[in-house]
Amino acid sequence: DVSFTVEKREVLGIIGKNASGKTTLLRLIAGIHVPDSGKVYTEGKIISLINLCVGLKNRLSVLDNIFLTCSMYGMSRSQIQDVIKPILEFAGVQQYVDMYPYQLSQGMSQRLSFSIAVHTKPDILLLDEVFSAGDIQFKQKAAQKIEELIFSDISVVMVSHGLHKIAKMCDRVLWIDKGAIRQSGAPKFVLGAYRETCSVA
Repeated sequence: DVSFTVEKREVLGIIGKNASGKTTLLRLIAGIHVPDSGKVYTEGKIISLINLCVGLKNRLSVLDNIFLTCSMYGMSRSQIQDVIKPILEFAGVQQYVDMYPYQLSQGMSQRLSFSIAVHTKPDILLLDEVFSAGDIQFKQKAAQKIEELIFSDISVVMVSHGLHKIAKMCDRVLWIDKGAIRQSGAPKFVLGAYRETCSVA
């Protein structure tokens, strides 16, 4: 009985304890999992950042990974060529364009995965704890880029244990508890109730 809608230019935050079903819900929206019952309706291109450590192919160079991933997101060759430089610059891997992902640090791979995703012009962006990865500069750049995307008519669904991020960035919050909606509404009220129950500062 989990039912909700997300409008264009709306940011929905999903909170809850570990194993409450938050990531599973994102995977259902992304089409990674198929629901046992009910329907998931989406409109437009979905980009999911559920795990920044997966997705890159170790047998392909950084440049080839950009071409492959962007083409899988439906971009034409000319569109991909237009975003190669911004992707590399945002990720800070310009000098590693001919290297392979296994030769990069985990942080560099995470930055590259994030940069590719946010430069593919999604209609729906799914985020799962992306702000817990990387150094402080990456977190700041990621937050700024997400804010830019939010104001470009996309819908965002984000899962995070960082309640301050949820409070700052979300229009509405969904509290999931054991696979069911415990509470839904304005961040101030839902986060307040969640903090009281979980004793979260």
